[in-house]
Amino acid sequence: MTGFPPITVRQPRPFDLVDDPVEVCGVGTGFEGTFEARVRDANGTQLAQVTITAGGTGIWGNFHTTLPLGGPPAAPQGTLEVFELSAKDGSEINKVVVPITFGPALLDPYHGFAQYTVVAGDTLSSIAQHWYGSAVQWSRVYEANRDQIANSNLIFPGQVLRIPQ
Repeated sequence: MTGFPPITVRQPRPFDLVDDPVEVCGVGTGFEGTFEARVRDANGTQLAQVTITAGGTGIWGNFHTTLPLGGPPAAPQGTLEVFELSAKDGSEINKVVVPITFGPALLDPYHGFAQYTVVAGDTLSSIAQHWYGSAVQWSRVYEANRDQIANSNLIFPGQVLRIPQ
């Protein structure tokens, strides 16, 4: 029988649109009940880091924390990292890396997103024109949906896209 992983991030899910502060929750354990959460931008620059207390060696506990970014990141893509520091040498162990998209980097202020189902004839430009009044804002829609759009010129009827608001 396999055990639970030392750290599980329940929120945000991979490729979620996040706000400032980034809200993080999950279940975990660590040496003396502490581990770390960190947010990095697409270039690997650390934007925020906090210490989390939950559970303890061999005991899992729920955690919830916030990581204030201090303003919109320069690029829309980034990562959340949750990890334990090794008691032996201080290295990062049991690391969970979650790719995220920064809503405020797409639209500031960011309030969430609407859902839009693609229909035949739609393009990212036409969707942006409808939602933002400007076709040149298509990259907002693209960046918010990078997990399901490999080529910005190819979207398909039935796809449900997130439209930052």
